[in-house]
Amino acid sequence: MNKTNSRPIRLGRISYTNAWPVFHHFDPAQLRFPTEIHSELPAALNRKLRAGDIDMAAISSYAYGISADSYYLLPNLSVSAFGRVQSILLFLKSPLEQVLHGKIALTTASATSVNLLKIIMEKFYGGKPTYEDAEPALEQMLENADAALLIGDHAIRASWKDHGYRVLDLGEVWNVWTGQWMTYALWAVHKETAHRYPEAIREIYEGLIASKSKSYGNVEPIVNKALSQIGGTVEYWNGYFGNLCHDFGEAQKSGLKLYFQYAKELGLMEGEPDIAELPLPYLLDNLSNRR
Repeated sequence: MNKTNSRPIRLGRISYTNAWPVFHHFDPAQLRFPTEIHSELPAALNRKLRAGDIDMAAISSYAYGISADSYYLLPNLSVSAFGRVQSILLFLKSPLEQVLHGKIALTTASATSVNLLKIIMEKFYGGKPTYEDAEPALEQMLENADAALLIGDHAIRASWKDHGYRVLDLGEVWNVWTGQWMTYALWAVHKETAHRYPEAIREIYEGLIASKSKSYGNVEPIVNKALSQIGGTVEYWNGYFGNLCHDFGEAQKSGLKLYFQYAKELGLMEGEPDIAELPLPYLLDNLSNRR
């Protein structure tokens, strides 16, 4: 039996809209090798990939950073933005000066966003707030906190409400202070899986790249899906997806390296991990460079 057929490859899919362009047109039924999709929030995918419960996944950039020795990155795939990201938002009940030394309620859905907030609060603004984990419900989060961090679709929905809170877009704050891109998620595969099942990993990778390319060619199907599942307007979703980048070139890598540097300086990770992309020879240049 071909070793690539010995079991399904377990692929983790971020359930948030920001990853839809990479996954929307990806159909495991069209692959030669069996592939199981596990759709979860980023934090769950981070845990499952680290534990070996899945083989490859879109995971938080921070989760890659603390386990980089175990993974390869799939080239030219990320969730990044240069400036406003619109779905990683800090809602301020109190003035910023109070928030910097007050209490912030945190979503537990993504490690990258939580640590980006700590970099902004502590390194950029010189604050030292306390943090507490909370379920992603804005009003409940703010009952006993000065500010609340929401990400993904929870943040998007909350941003549409007339709640009167000041809102900081963490992607915009990062860009103002650094002039850099911010990369929130990456596609990673266990090194052992990549070496053991190279043909299956190649086919999955090609399928993800093809899905991204098709989505960038016509965003309307994804916009319509967002309208039906989440709400909002065509104008909002066109702007939202237009602000996102799903490539992972030198500009995105530069911003991510700076994020890792700051995380290390604050003691949020032990070292500054290398950005190691999948080196197997079957990943051809034309696949790595196309959208």
